[in-house]
Amino acid sequence: MQELYKRYKGLLFSLAYQLTGSVSDAEDAVQDVFVKIVDVNPERLAEPKAYLCKMVTNRCLDLLKSARKRREQYFGEWLPEPLPTQAEDASEILIRGALLSYAMLVLLEKLTPAERAVFVLREALGFEYGDIADLLDKGEPNCRKLLSRARAKMGLSPDADVPVQAEEASEAWVRRLLAALGQGQVERVVSILSEDVVLISDGGGKASAAVHPIMSPEHVARFLLGLMRKSSGLTGGVEIELAELNGQTAIIARTQKEIDTVVLLHAEEGAIRKLYFVRNPDKLQFR
Repeated sequence: MQELYKRYKGLLFSLAYQLTGSVSDAEDAVQDVFVKIVDVNPERLAEPKAYLCKMVTNRCLDLLKSARKRREQYFGEWLPEPLPTQAEDASEILIRGALLSYAMLVLLEKLTPAERAVFVLREALGFEYGDIADLLDKGEPNCRKLLSRARAKMGLSPDADVPVQAEEASEAWVRRLLAALGQGQVERVVSILSEDVVLISDGGGKASAAVHPIMSPEHVARFLLGLMRKSSGLTGGVEIELAELNGQTAIIARTQKEIDTVVLLHAEEGAIRKLYFVRNPDKLQFR
């Protein structure tokens, strides 16, 4: 059992995290599966990778169904839980290179559970269609249709049989944004934002956050500069640091040594197109 856990926990955690968007749900799903296989006939573990992935996928599909109802009642915008990927032990819990970008995780919320499962198994983890069909108890043609439909919903080419590449770390963009904000000029900030830029903030009803997405370069720039002015007036100030989250450079803002906000960016075609502010304290439990 320990050997199976050591060999497959990274794969199973990556699968579960990308299916649920939640670190805690992913950890619970993997733990639940290993508790259950104690009583499984060893013959059924002849192909442990496929069997374990199927168990984790089914567990996550159940979690997604119940999570969907909770998220319909969620206060404001819901964003995935950021995942630290810079720790030395990250390789033990995460399959590096098999993690979709944070922006892609956000888009996965548009999909049905079945579409999301096919997309993650194929695009992030590189499973063959035949293996995906076995894992989901669906026909291979149906899985191809589900992937095509998922890609179309996410604004990707629906028929291209090319895996989506994970977004590279965007440290240069993060530093450009911080430098522009430091100058305090709206025009300077606007110049690095896309015409269709969107800022999404998740406070979960537990931290102040914009209830609706903020759009347009002018509005986003003024919102960011307003935050900078407000944070400079806080007792003890705000400490800004860069860290690797979800395989890319993110901004962590701390107040009184506690994580207050995590910001992840998505840059495209020479400009920042998406800014994700995670402020729900339940999603900022890492240090």
